Amino acid sequence: MRWMLLVAGVLPAFVGAVWTLQGLGVLGGSSMTGDTTWALIGPVAALLGAALIVAGFRHSRRR
Repeated sequence: MRWMLLVAGVLPAFVGAVWTLQGLGVLGGSSMTGDTTWALIGPVAALLGAALIVAGFRHSRRR
């Protein structure tokens, strides 16, 4: 269960970070570049991923 939570958290955390940087115009090469919608959606996805990662680490400490 621990590894599933960690893996499930890494992907949205990474994708959320990329979306945020694209939305802010830091990363180019996409139709999302410079679009403020992705600058708002990205941190939400990254926080969701971070929450799953934290849950994975907490789950491992209980055992």
